[in-house]
Amino acid sequence: MHSDLQHLIHLQDLELIAERVRQRVTDLPLAQAALEARVSERTAAVEAVKGRIGANQAARRDIEKDLAAVQARLSKYKDQLMEVKTNKEYQAMQTEIGVAEQNVRAQEDRLLERMVETDTLSAELKAAEAALKAEQADVASEKEKLEQECTAMEQELQRTTAERKSVSSQLSPAALALFDHVSKHRKGVALSEARDGHCTQCHVRLRPQVFNEVRRNDGLIQCESCSRILYFAATTTPTPAAPHAS
Repeated sequence: MHSDLQHLIHLQDLELIAERVRQRVTDLPLAQAALEARVSERTAAVEAVKGRIGANQAARRDIEKDLAAVQARLSKYKDQLMEVKTNKEYQAMQTEIGVAEQNVRAQEDRLLERMVETDTLSAELKAAEAALKAEQADVASEKEKLEQECTAMEQELQRTTAERKSVSSQLSPAALALFDHVSKHRKGVALSEARDGHCTQCHVRLRPQVFNEVRRNDGLIQCESCSRILYFAATTTPTPAAPHAS
C-alpha cells in the first residue's frame, strides 16, 4: 500500500476516535446536570411533603383554637344553666348546650382527621427522605464514574493528539493538506473505503477503471462524487487445510 495512503487511514482512525471522545466530553456536563436533576426532584418531593406537614400542623392549631373556644362556650352554658329561673330559659339554654356539644364533636372529628393525616404524612416523609438518601448515594457513585471517565477521555485526547502529530510528520505535505481540506468539507471524514465498486460514504458507484485503480492502493484517488480519498481494504481468504496423507 502507498505509504501516504497507509498513514492517512491511520490518521483518519485517530480523527474519528478523537471526535468521539470530544463529543463524549461535550456530553458529560449534560449527564452531570441530569444527575443533579434527579437529586433535585427527590429533594422537591421531600420539601413538598414537609410543606403538607406544615399546613397540617397549622390547620391543627386552628382547629384546637376553635375547639377550645367551643368548649369554653359549652362550659359557660352549663354554668348558666344552674342559674336560670324559668322553664323557657332552661329550654333555651339546653338548646345552646346541644348546639355547642355538636360543635365540640365536629371539631374533635376534624382534629382526629388531621391527626390521622399527620401519621400518613410522617410515613410519606420517611419514605421520601429514604428515597432521597438512596438517590444521593446513586448519584454520587455515578458522578464519580463520570469524573473517572472525563479523566480517561482527557488522557485519550492527549494520546490521539500526540499520535496524530507523529503520523502527520510521516505524511507528505501534499497528502496532509489534501486530508485536511477534504476533512474540513466532509464533517471530519476524509477517507472512504471502496467496496463492491462503490464509495461507502456517498454510496455512488465508481467507474470500473477508477475502482480498479483504487484496488491497487498505490496512490491517492478521490471519489468523483464526494471528493473523499478512496482506499481498498483487501480481505484475506483462509487457505484450505491440506488433506492428511493416508
